[in-house]
Amino acid sequence: MLKHLLVAASLSLAVCSPALAQGVSPAPAAKSPQASPKAKNVILFLADAGGVPSVNAASLLGYGEPLKLHIQTWPNLGLSETSPVDLFVSDSANGMSSIMTGVKTRNGVISQSPAAVRGKVDGAPTKTLLEYAEQRGLRTGVVTSEPITDATPGATYAHSNDREKWGEIFPQAFAPRFGDGVDVMFGAGRRKIGEQLTARGSGFDQLAKAHDRPIYARLEEASPTNARPVVVADQIDVRAAALRALDLLQSSPKGYLLVIEWDAHTDDPRKGLQNIVDLDKLIAEIEGRVDLKDTLLLFTADHSFGLQVDGGRRGEPVLEGYDAWKAAGKDEDVVRLKNVMVNRSHTGEEVVALATGAGAERVRGYFPNTHLFQIMMDAWGWKPDAVN
Repeated sequence: MLKHLLVAASLSLAVCSPALAQGVSPAPAAKSPQASPKAKNVILFLADAGGVPSVNAASLLGYGEPLKLHIQTWPNLGLSETSPVDLFVSDSANGMSSIMTGVKTRNGVISQSPAAVRGKVDGAPTKTLLEYAEQRGLRTGVVTSEPITDATPGATYAHSNDREKWGEIFPQAFAPRFGDGVDVMFGAGRRKIGEQLTARGSGFDQLAKAHDRPIYARLEEASPTNARPVVVADQIDVRAAALRALDLLQSSPKGYLLVIEWDAHTDDPRKGLQNIVDLDKLIAEIEGRVDLKDTLLLFTADHSFGLQVDGGRRGEPVLEGYDAWKAAGKDEDVVRLKNVMVNRSHTGEEVVALATGAGAERVRGYFPNTHLFQIMMDAWGWKPDAVN
């Protein structure tokens, strides 16, 4: 009788807990995140088009092994869904606007409500995280490898129904809705921005004079005594710009918001993946310069991209065949290397969100990209305006 009871008990355990039946300890029950100290500072790192496949491939390119990027050691991980309100696949305008405002919109639209019709009708301006920070007296900075008016950086400080209206977007940095506007701006795009400003009867010199704020053409030209420098260059050294921005913002008694974007599109797979490797190294360097007890570091992407690793072995370059492809100079929709294929288009799958520091425990599970806005607001202990 005892033997039958023991067998029945064993079967019951196997049914109720397959892990126990296999001799494996069950995973602990999920716990709600514990209250943590509020953040004083937030640094958002944005790999433009840096989806999960690209992050994985960047580790293979940089180190010949998976899971070797610094950000892949961070303890808090979630998956961020990036779609706009009407489609499955996002561009950078909707992607970054959603992160910065907590409101999904339409592709091509910069921090306006989805009532906007691209290039035709304005939606209501949606208040950005940078505007909240400015309103509360924090210092703010935006650093990008791309034009400072491009969709991703533009969504931090401007509002427009068309991401291509650079001549309309850039002046908004000098006429902010809250506070005194972005304190530190470092980016590229000087020629095209200048052309669009001229077409609107303005220009860098006119803006600089009107607002008593120089607009430098090179990072090296920015005066070391200028606490609020603006650099619009032909191209930018992202590492040097980011570290300089950090030095300037860290003197803020109330705290700061720093947004750093680095392009990770893999139309050219080596360039895009190397940019992720370099951004990761920069992140590690910046982490060593901040106090994680009062600073939230958050890494994510605005959307994913059509790259996949579908072959390869350890000891073999993941981009084997790249040099021959590059030399051929073919402008193809699909890049086919030995171990990697790139469909040169945005894709709709979720992107990774990784975090460490004050408030990082809120990054977990699947969520819409608008949740990242709330995570950063919560880290500061702020409530969004009802209208947002």
